[in-house]
Amino acid sequence: MIDAGSTGSRIHVYRFNNCGPTPELEEETFEQTPKKQGGSGLSSYGEDAEGAAKSLDVLMKVAMDTVPDSYKGCTPIAVKATAGLRKLGPELSDRILRAVRTRLETAYPFAVVAEEKGGVEVMDGKDEGVYAWITANYLLGKIGGPDDTPTAAVFDLGGGSTQIVFEPNFKTKGGGMPETLADGDHKYELSFGGRDFTLYQHSYMGYGLMAARENLHRDIIETMHNANPDDPTWVNRPVMNPCLNPGMSRDVQLDLPNGHPLGAAVNVKMTGPKDGAPTQCRALAEKTLKKDKDCALRPCAFDGVHQPALAKVFAVEDIYLFSYFYDRTKPLGMPESFTIRELVELTDRVCHGERSWDVFHTIEGAIDELKERPESCLDLNFMLALLHTGYEMPIDREVRIAKKIKGNELGWCLGARYVHSF
Repeated sequence: MIDAGSTGSRIHVYRFNNCGPTPELEEETFEQTPKKQGGSGLSSYGEDAEGAAKSLDVLMKVAMDTVPDSYKGCTPIAVKATAGLRKLGPELSDRILRAVRTRLETAYPFAVVAEEKGGVEVMDGKDEGVYAWITANYLLGKIGGPDDTPTAAVFDLGGGSTQIVFEPNFKTKGGGMPETLADGDHKYELSFGGRDFTLYQHSYMGYGLMAARENLHRDIIETMHNANPDDPTWVNRPVMNPCLNPGMSRDVQLDLPNGHPLGAAVNVKMTGPKDGAPTQCRALAEKTLKKDKDCALRPCAFDGVHQPALAKVFAVEDIYLFSYFYDRTKPLGMPESFTIRELVELTDRVCHGERSWDVFHTIEGAIDELKERPESCLDLNFMLALLHTGYEMPIDREVRIAKKIKGNELGWCLGARYVHSF
């Protein structure tokens, strides 16, 4: 299974024992494309569809080296793209997907899953979240077995989008029937391992971490333009960005809407405030969530999207955060389990700059992580805003971060394999 994400592609080669009612995962081999300037996802190749297809060769080598020759011809392979190709648009994304299918069918011996079964496609965002929920809960032993074990929630933060999936626990009111999840696109009925689940899910396109950076930078640029409508020369001077680490800078390039007074694109050097400004950064991050957008079906989380209140329907069950949630907190010494309040403290410490970084000297690689990533303050503030303000997690709510469970990678790939027998 190839996960073609917005910031890179990854391959999962699975070996299963198929003797039982549910295939049992025995071994997983994982690899991802090397990082390159501008990203290594399929969408980074734009109109170069052949180049995009060939970028998967490094992953296919892993499959060739892992799968025994006698099984190659009957081993199915699927490629599912996520937010990056969704954003690229149907014409370019279709061209890239056709080139990928052609290369897999002509250059490799594996059985490419048929088009009508979604073998090489842009995956629906709701499936991405639900498959990740299946992966996590299967590896945790919460589904697939005989017990009615409470399931864990999954919060996934990618580059272009973010997903939330959980099984609401509605309480009985006054001795009557318990409330139920309202109908709508957020409702996902799932049968797995002999159990039926009613899940809440939503995929927020444009709220992944890289998209969040772009949204925040765009807001700063628009604010500067509105303050200087008759003087475009401000773009040639450093612009203060309260979300960059103190004393650090970043060259930012953004495409602008057609007819914008500044042109089709703008290049600006942004620099962090001398003493840090975590409060101002948090305000900017919260602004991008559009909490004040009209809510057609209450209650809503953010951007006008309905969501049952976590404090009421998921108050004590496990919450797992992964992908960028893990990548940005684990290198800074955060344990596998922490509260939102502790995330506030970490964010505040990072955003005040080197004068507050003494504690990080005891954590291997943490100082290098902060110095090499000027957006650390921005990333942490967005994640904090997303969890506490957006999803309305209580400040003392405990969450867990993970990249693997029982040695297996988290993400949607394993869940997709279980849902689709291919």
